[in-house]
Amino acid sequence: MESWVQVDANSDFSIYNIPFGIFKQNGRVRAGSAIGNYVIDLDQLHKRNYLDSFELPEGFFESDTLNEFINQGKEVTNALRVKIIELFSKESGELQDNKSDIESILIPMSEVEMLMPVDVPNYTDFYSSIEHATNVGTMFRDPDNALFPNWKHLPVGYHGRSSSIVVSGTPIKRPKGQTKAPDADNPTFGPTQRLDFELEMAFIVGKETILGESVSTKDTEDYIFGFVLFNDWSARDIQVWEYVPLGPFLAKNFGSSVSPWIVTLEALEQFRVETPKQDPQVLPYLQIEGKKNFDINLQVGIIPENSEEQIVSNSNFKYMYWNVNQQLAHHTVNGCNIEIGDMYASGTISGPTEDSYGSMLELAWKGTKPIKMKDGSERKFINDGDTVVMRGYAEKEGMRVGFGEVRSLILPSD
Repeated sequence: MESWVQVDANSDFSIYNIPFGIFKQNGRVRAGSAIGNYVIDLDQLHKRNYLDSFELPEGFFESDTLNEFINQGKEVTNALRVKIIELFSKESGELQDNKSDIESILIPMSEVEMLMPVDVPNYTDFYSSIEHATNVGTMFRDPDNALFPNWKHLPVGYHGRSSSIVVSGTPIKRPKGQTKAPDADNPTFGPTQRLDFELEMAFIVGKETILGESVSTKDTEDYIFGFVLFNDWSARDIQVWEYVPLGPFLAKNFGSSVSPWIVTLEALEQFRVETPKQDPQVLPYLQIEGKKNFDINLQVGIIPENSEEQIVSNSNFKYMYWNVNQQLAHHTVNGCNIEIGDMYASGTISGPTEDSYGSMLELAWKGTKPIKMKDGSERKFINDGDTVVMRGYAEKEGMRVGFGEVRSLILPSD
């Protein structure tokens, strides 16, 4: 396919993508899509009668979240995405020939502010990369028994804090909490000295269940609307003191950052790959058929204050041991109900090589291998004034589907 809109070959927002998000322009908030360097104003597309076949109410896209749009179901959301692809295809003159409409519908990205795309009722964070889990287990426990006995039998996860999930561009303040040095008798209180990023992706629920209902691995994709990049910020020194016996708390709930554009599951269809071999064989409710992982290139950069960006990680979503189908099936197998807009993060995505690790904890190996920045400084963890940038895209046979970026500046603690 080719669009009549000029789209750079390296653009994340090709005609094969057509993601969905919420933007603000001149004080007005509404839903949009993206192509090339432009936001597609869905409200204007609707008002100018290009979406009449969908019978949506007047002002439907004048919303500050995508929840109600997602709630229409894939019968509507998929069809609307296909309609947008048709409208912007080079072969179609329906919109291309109406120059006055184009000026209202296509808005340069530089003129808008992207907002949080969904209201998130519930958030769960998984721990699904075997490379990451092995690295952490090697550092903190026994290299010969790095994984806990349950790890290869179920997708480990915990319920996080949805209220502190923020959109790209929102600064994150260095959190405070209790920490305890290994040789100290008592803990102390103060700002974390080991602030870390976690390179993750998250899927967003597009279909509800009722309490007591489960979703099988065969049906999970009916419940997944799309994906975002996800930076699950962590305070490692706070975490190591507090996490026994119930898991992360203050070390995680101070903030998570997401990319503003939701890339639909359907846009990623061409980039499916096999899930890594799971041994031992999983229980029947977690068994899958077909390709359930996605070949999505992921990158993390650190920009020190008043300096240049240093790329510190190049990883890939395809490495995940537990895939999204298994995560959602396990999450609901006990009857836990899910809601529109729920966000389920993958857990840190690490690959098999040192440059593909998805956190500073691993990249600098617990602080023993500092990473050099372009300005000559070193990083064991993230400093105040640093900006962390995550990017992701899939590419195959001339098709590119990307996520843009999630960018966050670290502010000092009060």
